[in-house]
Amino acid sequence: MVNVVCPTRYKINRRLIKSTINEFLLKLGIPAHFQLNIVFVGRNKMKTVAEKYKDEKIALPVLSFAYDQDKDNLFGEIFICYPQAVLLAAERNKKVDNIIENLIKHGINNLV
Repeated sequence: MVNVVCPTRYKINRRLIKSTINEFLLKLGIPAHFQLNIVFVGRNKMKTVAEKYKDEKIALPVLSFAYDQDKDNLFGEIFICYPQAVLLAAERNKKVDNIIENLIKHGINNLV
């Protein structure tokens, strides 16, 4: 199960995100009964989280947090900085949705 948490000011395609995650988890052989949370945040929130947990004072594009899968079936949480995704898309001349997909896959690989 995939939970997407996103403020309404960010334009995301929830259906695309969920299908991308489900396909990627299936490809990695991870059972579908695990729960994964995708949280979209702004620069200030990502900077705060990165400083608290990674001791870095910048807004990272993606951060992953793994949880005890046996205890509560929660695979983990992936924080994505939406403004950073927009900047990366502009720099690489790609769609924001493609960058978000890549950031999510990167986050899942870090969880694994």
